[in-house]
Amino acid sequence: MQQHTLAAEITQTGVGLHSGVSTHVRILPAEAGSGRYFVRVDLPDLPIIPAQVAAVSQTVLSTQLGKGEVYVCTVEHLLAALSSMGVDNARIEIDGPEVPLLDGSARVWTADIAQVGLVSQTTNNQISLAIKEPIYVYQGDAFACALPAAETRFSYGIDFDLPAIGNQWHSWSPAVDLGNASASFAAEIAPARTFGLLYQIEHLQQSGLIKGGSLDNALVCGPEGWLNPPLRFANEPVRHKILDLVGDLSLLGIFPRAHFLAYKASHNLHIQLAHRILASQS
Repeated sequence: MQQHTLAAEITQTGVGLHSGVSTHVRILPAEAGSGRYFVRVDLPDLPIIPAQVAAVSQTVLSTQLGKGEVYVCTVEHLLAALSSMGVDNARIEIDGPEVPLLDGSARVWTADIAQVGLVSQTTNNQISLAIKEPIYVYQGDAFACALPAAETRFSYGIDFDLPAIGNQWHSWSPAVDLGNASASFAAEIAPARTFGLLYQIEHLQQSGLIKGGSLDNALVCGPEGWLNPPLRFANEPVRHKILDLVGDLSLLGIFPRAHFLAYKASHNLHIQLAHRILASQS
């Protein structure tokens, strides 16, 4: 399949979930073979940070990419949108340390990508990584794995004591056709918003996190239910976990043909799995 880039630039401005800092993002078409990469335009020499597994520098409640002392965090929603909408090459210029959370989902990004459209490039995509044997990582009862499969599929399970969430499972597979795949992701996964638990908020704030979080950009659940309904899907939380998984595994460059299955996992386990997948190819 040929590679694709954006037909025109995309711009968005918003507040970062953890930093609380407002940043401006400009996503530009990029040359074939260049991949998806960030450029910190607010820093001297415009340092480039590739959207690759090797560049992951932190995975505490979001995925952070870094090169030396330079970093950009909470990249997973934007990268999930770009990769699932078929954007192989993109120059992502950002004037701060964190990608804007926007409404807490990837819906704005997918709508922007659909609006400007894609253009084909002369270079073909790299050969997809082959998953020949099960690959897995785990921590306690949480796990993430990649299983040999006839098609790429993402399945996720979560389990919370709060009745409004409880035990949820969801499975999603991008269609083989690029157009169908992007439409499917935009409708079924991209709108799912990040969520938090009411009893954890004070601790996270004291830890210097979620400075930019609000009821406008994140679902919050307490013992009595959701503080800011309605939900976009009955199982919106687990769909958002698939969104995170897709974004993290997009750092492989191209999704392997495999069934990715995770349960109660985290960004850390997602990235551990990505490292294991790369190691299996050597």
